[in-house]
Amino acid sequence: MKAIAITQPGAPEVLQLVSRPDPVAGAGECLIGVQAYGINRPDVLQRKGAYPPPPGASDLPGLEVAGRIVAGDGQALAAAGLHIGDAVCALVAGGGYAELCTAPVTQCLPVPDGWSMAEAASLPETFFTVWSNVFERARLQPGESILIHGGSSGIGVTAIQLAKAFGAKVLVTVGNAEKAAACLKLGADVAINYRTQDFVAEIKAATAGRGVDVILDMVAGDYVARNVQCLADDGRAVIIAVQGGVKAEFDAGQVLRRRLTISGSTLRPRSLEFKAGIARALRAHVWPLLAARTIAPVIYKQLPADQAAAAHALMESGEHVGKIVLSW
Repeated sequence: MKAIAITQPGAPEVLQLVSRPDPVAGAGECLIGVQAYGINRPDVLQRKGAYPPPPGASDLPGLEVAGRIVAGDGQALAAAGLHIGDAVCALVAGGGYAELCTAPVTQCLPVPDGWSMAEAASLPETFFTVWSNVFERARLQPGESILIHGGSSGIGVTAIQLAKAFGAKVLVTVGNAEKAAACLKLGADVAINYRTQDFVAEIKAATAGRGVDVILDMVAGDYVARNVQCLADDGRAVIIAVQGGVKAEFDAGQVLRRRLTISGSTLRPRSLEFKAGIARALRAHVWPLLAARTIAPVIYKQLPADQAAAAHALMESGEHVGKIVLSW
């Protein structure tokens, strides 16, 4: 099969088209003929040598794919109500940048009727991540408010739509006016340009001094202290990336007095059982919204599958709004 491999840690150009042996599905797995795959920030970190795949995972990058099932564990497929030839999208621990990819059957979800494979490929990584962190870990409830840092990212546009669909007030931070407008169009109630505005002051103003109930943070670093200032009493902040650094100083007294929760998670190394639980929740609560196009993917650019280097360069430029997808 054709695949895109990381030939050595480095710049986007280290991603090269190669030939690899076809993978074989094991117990509980299926083999997907990949038609499209999504680009995500962890792929960039893996390319740079900063995010190695977990034990047993493919060394090829790629955490989400869409295509048709071409082979697999018949018993596992039957238990999931899937068949050879079905169109699915899947969350994988690696190996997505290839014409063929194995996936746990429990992490496969049907492609919504009428959706393109590129649209479907843009779903798994961000939807699994947002559901797990915003709705399970942070327990966002209808009528509450959420601050989403990086509102125009793939995670951000997913979080905006899901939070609004489930009845929350949505506030976001972005880097320019164009991204702010894009987030407002998607349903955000307030968009703050962190380059020209103090987001702590803006959050206080937008919430009459109360603060927000939940924060989804991809920055960490010095944002942690500012997040503490932005949270309402009993507020919950979840850190899912550390683009601003791994070290932070904050007022722990506020955490105690106002009963705040600061937590974090990474999805890739979690167990199959944990990810299967997220998949079941998504199919029950989110897939009907996707089928009705109440919420929809935001694809910034679709490229040929062998242009992964260009896709990574585009992601690192920060100019995109939503997802970058490649198609074979």
